[in-house]
Amino acid sequence: MANVPVQRMSQLMAKTLRDDPADAEVLSHKLLVRAGYVRRTAAGIWSWLPLGKRVLSNVERIVREEMDAIGAQEVLLPAILPREPYDATGRWDEYGPELFRLQDRRGGDYLLGPTHEEIFTLLVKDQASSYKDLPVILYQIQNKYRDEARPRAGILRGREFLMKDSYSFDTEDEGLARSYALHREAYQKIFARLGLDYRICAATAGAMGGSKSEEFLAPAEAGEDTFADCPNCDFAANTEAITYELKPVEASGVPAAEDIPTPDTPTIETLAASLGVPASATLKNLLVKVDGEIVAVGVPGDREVDMDKVEAHFAPAAVELVTETDFATRPDLVRGYVGPQGLEKVTYIADPRVAPGTAWITGANKAGTHTKNVVAGRDFEVGEYVDVVVVREGDPCPKCGTGLVLDRAIEIGHIFQLGRKYTDALKLDVLGQNGKPVRVTMGSYGVGVSRAVAALAEQSADDKGLCWPQEVAPADVHVVAAGKALQTELALDISEKLAKAGVRVLVDDRAGVSPGVKFTDSELIGVPQILVAGRRAADGVVELKDRRTGEREELTVEEAIARLTA
Repeated sequence: MANVPVQRMSQLMAKTLRDDPADAEVLSHKLLVRAGYVRRTAAGIWSWLPLGKRVLSNVERIVREEMDAIGAQEVLLPAILPREPYDATGRWDEYGPELFRLQDRRGGDYLLGPTHEEIFTLLVKDQASSYKDLPVILYQIQNKYRDEARPRAGILRGREFLMKDSYSFDTEDEGLARSYALHREAYQKIFARLGLDYRICAATAGAMGGSKSEEFLAPAEAGEDTFADCPNCDFAANTEAITYELKPVEASGVPAAEDIPTPDTPTIETLAASLGVPASATLKNLLVKVDGEIVAVGVPGDREVDMDKVEAHFAPAAVELVTETDFATRPDLVRGYVGPQGLEKVTYIADPRVAPGTAWITGANKAGTHTKNVVAGRDFEVGEYVDVVVVREGDPCPKCGTGLVLDRAIEIGHIFQLGRKYTDALKLDVLGQNGKPVRVTMGSYGVGVSRAVAALAEQSADDKGLCWPQEVAPADVHVVAAGKALQTELALDISEKLAKAGVRVLVDDRAGVSPGVKFTDSELIGVPQILVAGRRAADGVVELKDRRTGEREELTVEEAIARLTA
C-alpha cells in the first residue's frame, strides 16, 4: 500500500469547540462546527476545513467510482451560465427568486447554475450528430447555487453546495428507461457504500419537468421532506407526490340541496360546532389567485390544503391567497360562506375526496347561511381533480389501503426521466438510422455530495459526537497520546508504522492539552477507531477503542498494528 502522510493535530488547521454555535438548529450543524469540519463564511455559505474536506472528498470519490462503473463520462462545465438557454426553456422566470442572477460590465445577463440541463443539452448538440454518437451519460461534480430565502441547518440548506449532476441522452424512450435504471442501481450502491439509511420514494418533478421522478431520502429528524411509508407493502412516496384514485359514489338518495341559517359560523370549527356535525361532513373552499385569476380549492372540512401541491400544480404561474381587497371587488364571494354551487367566473378544483356523488354542507354564498345536501356532480361541477390535501399519519396507502406512517427525511438524491422538454426547447436532434432527424430524449440525475455529509452526521452521531462510517471518515484511526513524552513518542512511532502500511492516521500529539480534552475530542471528531497510548505505554501496551460500539481492548503495539492493517 502507498505511504499515507500522518496528520498531526498539532499542525491541523482546525479547532474544536466545547459549546454549540449560537445559531445552530440541527445536530449536524452543531457537530460539524464543534468538531472543526466546517466554518460559516456567510449565511448559507460554508468553508470546509481539512477534516471536512477529507470527508467531502471521500463522498465525492465514492460517487465518482459508481458513476464511472455505469459508463458515465466526467466533464466540468462552467458555473457562470448565459441567460439565453434558460430563456429558451422558460426556467429563467420559472426559478423565481431562488436563481442567482448577475450582469457583466456590458449589461449581459448571466446566472449561477442551480442545475445544468440546458448547458449539457447544448454540449451534446455540439458534439453528437448521429444516432451512432448515442446513448451517452455525462456527469460533473460541481458547486451549485440557489438563493435560499432562509438558508439554515448548516450545510443541509445552503446557498452554495456541492452536487453530482448527470444527464443521459438517448434516441428512444426505451433507452431512457435503461439509463434511468442504471442510475437507480448506481445510487443504491453509492448510498450503501456511504452507510446511509435511505428510502426510494416516488416524487414530483417540480421545475425540472419530465414524466417520472424518484427521490432518495435519508430519514432524519432534521429533514425538510416528509415521506410516507407503508408498513404492509413496498409503497413509499414524498407526501407531495401521493395521489389517490377518484372513486364516485351513488347519490340518488340524497335530498335536494337546502339552505340553512348559520349565523356567526365563518370557519369550519364554528360551523361544525353549531350544527353538531363532524368537520369531515363539511366542504372547505379555499380561494387563491393564480396569475391574478381566482381559483377555488375544495377539500373536506377536516383536511388542510397543501399549498405546495397547489403551487406545483399551477407552476410556473404565481399562486397567492386572496385578500380583503379581492373580496371587496367581488361581492359575490362572501368570506367564510363560499360554496361551489353557483360560483361564477371562478375556476373550481377539488381533491379526489370530493368525488362525484359525495354530499356536503358548504357555504351558500350568502352571509350567515350554509347549504346542506350539496352533491358533487349534481349541484356543482369540479373543473379538475387534484390531490391537494396535507397527507396525514394513517391515511390509506394508495396501493394496499394500510395506514401510512410519516417520517422526516433529507433528500440526498433525485432522478428524473425528463423526456424531451429540454431537447424540444433547444432543438437537439441527431440523424436516425433512416437518415431522418430524431429528437433526443433526456434523463437528469442528482446526488447532493455536501448534503450527504450532513445526512451522515445526522444519522450516525451519538451523544458524544460524530461517528463516521469507515469509507467516508477523515482517517481510519485516531491515535491519542495521553500526554507524557513517552506516550507521545510511542503514539508518533505507531502512527508512522500504520501510515507506511497505507492506514490513514490522525494523531493527537498536541502539547499542553489534557488527556481528558484529547479523549473528548477523539469522540467528537468521530474517526472509527481510537488508539490510545496511555498509562501502559512503557510496557508497549495500548488501548484500541471502537468509536461506534465503545468496546475497548488492550493490545501490544504489534497486535494493534496487525489489527489495524489487516
